[in-house]
Amino acid sequence: MDTRSEIERFLRTGDYDAHSGAWPGDILERERRAHDELRQSLAMEVQRRTAGIGVPEKLQGLDVVALTRRKVEPMVRGLFPSAEQDAVLAVLERSVVFLTPANISQVLLKSSWLNTAWDLANLYLLSVGAELLGEDAPRLLGLSEHTTCYVSLSYFDEESPFADFLVHEAAHVFHNCKRRTAGLPETRRREWLLDVDFRKRETFAYACEAYSSFVEAGRSPQERLALAEEYAARAAPSDERVSVAEVVELVREAAAARNGWKRILARCAPETRDVTRGTVKGVLSISR
Repeated sequence: MDTRSEIERFLRTGDYDAHSGAWPGDILERERRAHDELRQSLAMEVQRRTAGIGVPEKLQGLDVVALTRRKVEPMVRGLFPSAEQDAVLAVLERSVVFLTPANISQVLLKSSWLNTAWDLANLYLLSVGAELLGEDAPRLLGLSEHTTCYVSLSYFDEESPFADFLVHEAAHVFHNCKRRTAGLPETRRREWLLDVDFRKRETFAYACEAYSSFVEAGRSPQERLALAEEYAARAAPSDERVSVAEVVELVREAAAARNGWKRILARCAPETRDVTRGTVKGVLSISR
């Protein structure tokens, strides 16, 4: 297969030959050249499909850092001890990147992984109403990589009071970011900002997203409980990666708890086995 065919396959599907066999040179040279050419071709194709689109007026003059801090601060205050909150906020408040005509090419060229770059390209194309790269392209509104949260311009058009994919993606940073990255002490048992079970990561993010809207709009426990019931009735996620019933149950519990953030974390924490008693228990206790 020649390089042109490989580039076309990548643009259409996001798939590529991990061995870069269509490119000349030794293994390292082939991989370097393939990754560079695939990224450049991806950026050029996205630019071709979105020619003439400018930076939206709603983003002009927007203080992304201030917006991010306002959105994530309640979550950080609820999940971390006071001595660690400022360090975590410093990581999150500069983590959000809205994909725009001004930065999309640079984002695609610098993304760590080719498949992530392809997903980001489609996220951006969807947000500006352009044709996606392939029939099976994901229809994403946000995506997290390491400590960066890429967010669609559709964020500013979302009408659901329970949807906040900035908060959703920020919640993923907690299990992607090591404590030392935030300047916090790290031990063998405390490596990541938060320990979230791999199977529960989307459940955790959806629950945090919903609960953040309860905290923002509900002035009392009764109001938060009413919002949880409204969420259960019409706004639970349609995502095959999570159990809708589990997310609904979790946000109801969070709305009723004194610290709903800790309740969400406790339900999504990894389990550890108590070998002295032969039982399995959560790593974190539930706080009401």
